[in-house]
Amino acid sequence: MWIFAAIGSALFAGITAILSKCGIKKTNSDVATAVRTGVVLVMAWLVVFIAGAYPGIAEIDVRSWIFLILSGLATGASWICYFKALSLGEVSKVAAVDKSSAALSVLFAIIIFPDERNLWRLKLIFLAVIAVGTYLMTDIKRGEGKSRFAWLAFAALSAVFAAATSLLANAGIENVDSNLATAIRTVVVLVMAWLIVIFRGEAKFVKDVRGKELVFLILSGLATGASWLCYYYAIQQGQVSVVVPVDKLSILVTVLFSLIVFKEKLSVKAWTGLALLTAGTVCMAVFT
Repeated sequence: MWIFAAIGSALFAGITAILSKCGIKKTNSDVATAVRTGVVLVMAWLVVFIAGAYPGIAEIDVRSWIFLILSGLATGASWICYFKALSLGEVSKVAAVDKSSAALSVLFAIIIFPDERNLWRLKLIFLAVIAVGTYLMTDIKRGEGKSRFAWLAFAALSAVFAAATSLLANAGIENVDSNLATAIRTVVVLVMAWLIVIFRGEAKFVKDVRGKELVFLILSGLATGASWLCYYYAIQQGQVSVVVPVDKLSILVTVLFSLIVFKEKLSVKAWTGLALLTAGTVCMAVFT
């Protein structure tokens, strides 16, 4: 069952990237992050109450609280960087770099968690394929101005924080209902997102979020919430080293929509990278 949850997470995550891009054409990226996090928060807690998981909050130990909070902080940092990257670069390229967090997550999972070391040599081979595919997907050409690749720095930071999120969440929800853990982490992300908006003096831009962009941000938040619920159920029930790569297959959905909606074009190099990234991910899920 957890493998289907991981696939669901990938589908919703892929849709999220497109909806998010549509919602930040004119909206400040930090404000957009804060707004959509509010939507995710409402959705996450509704699921908690519907599932009757809320009494479990009294049973969460100190260790789990620490990891859940740290995971929330890492998620918030990842989202802020990701939205900034989306506002600066092409969806397909930003998504490719962001998905490189899979390689980092699996690598660290193998190092840290003993139960993740099964077939570790094979996993490293597939990770190498994923890494090469990710590099080719960025399709960076020599001689182009550095300023044009500001998106790359933010996308890379998003990947690093996302990798940290997976590991911290895995440690934090060991004995916690996955829906409840998602809701708690979302509270941390929401507080972090709005503090950044306030301290950076960006609260004045909140009034500019309206019309179609507001609708897209709300839809993005709903898709994110659905992706999270599937994802954290999957990593609680399955292997992190398999769940994370499957989740990153969301790039297929993202690229498809970026080609249709935003008319983005992929070079032969980028298509090759996408093929390698996909092949490595599928092999990771099937053979390990």
